Amino acid sequence: MTSGITPLQTAAALRLGCRHPIIQTAMGWIATPELVAATCNAGAFGFLAAAVMTPDQVGRAIRRVKSLTDRPFGVNFHMFQPGADAIVATIITEKVRAVSFGRGPDRAMIARFRDAGVLCIPTVGAAKHARKMIELGVDMLTVQGGEGGGHTGSVATTVLLPQVLDQVSVPVFAAGGFRDGRGLAAALAFGAAGIAMGTRFLLTRESPVPDITKAKYLGAGVDDIIVSTRVDGMPQRMIRNQLLERIENSGSLGMWRRAVECGLELKRQTGASTADLLRMARGMSRHLGLSLPQAVMAATAPMLIQRAVVDGRPDEGIMATGQIAGTIADLPGCKDLIEQIVADACSRIDACGDLNQPQQESAMPPFAMRQTQS
Repeated sequence: MTSGITPLQTAAALRLGCRHPIIQTAMGWIATPELVAATCNAGAFGFLAAAVMTPDQVGRAIRRVKSLTDRPFGVNFHMFQPGADAIVATIITEKVRAVSFGRGPDRAMIARFRDAGVLCIPTVGAAKHARKMIELGVDMLTVQGGEGGGHTGSVATTVLLPQVLDQVSVPVFAAGGFRDGRGLAAALAFGAAGIAMGTRFLLTRESPVPDITKAKYLGAGVDDIIVSTRVDGMPQRMIRNQLLERIENSGSLGMWRRAVECGLELKRQTGASTADLLRMARGMSRHLGLSLPQAVMAATAPMLIQRAVVDGRPDEGIMATGQIAGTIADLPGCKDLIEQIVADACSRIDACGDLNQPQQESAMPPFAMRQTQS
């Protein structure tokens, strides 16, 4: 990389207020204020995972992030969770830079955010969903291919990303299968505004995941990471473990039993009533086309994730992950990780320029801007 040149920036990254076109996604129980702040302080853009919080917890978590960084950040939630309206009000009052969501945003909610100057960046896993979000008025998109962790689609990022880019005019961040500078360079070459990563940030020193669970992630091979529809009826990418084996072999009665168990735990932790849980499940059922037991599980499944990534019981919980976990073997700090990704991406891009212009200094690709260091 040429001396005196800052790392890559894209117009979308500048709009978000970060130095590098890298987003840390909002993994439930994992994207804590500490991880978000470490990400932002390192020059990327972090999203706080508020979908597993009460409205009061969201406010405290936002203020905690602000105490740890002066950089902009985002908040993720979904409109079916109890207290969603209060969470929206808190995000606006606290002047958060951006929101992300994957479940149930409507035109009125998006307009409310946009009127308040909050950027809307939903995550989608299909071209038709991308078009729908554009119709609703969002500012940017995160497009996750089938390699991504948790709820995911069936189309690979290398197919889905250009498909969406050909159909929308807003900036698009690419997710699903990214962990290094090669991936960032490739995403920019496709025409994306940058990359979004979850699993790679889960496996950092600042991630709150207990060491015993991190060891399970680091020990998993690519073939140990599968997609299952048995948890709540929707495809989810997870690491195969004892609980998942039991779920795969259980029937509808087992699903109801897990739903009741998780629902009771969710009520205990959040103070939500049975009516709140049923409203959340019915909303998800209508929006996602699930049966009621599937929707109840979709609403309460985060409690199974909590067992693994909070309580340190990886064999008794769900370990959502992208396929990329099968290729990761280290636990860097966020600062070192982001600096390495940016340096490697710049080197890859410069090398491509050298191939095209062997007798000249590498030309700057049209999809990126560099600025002289101050």
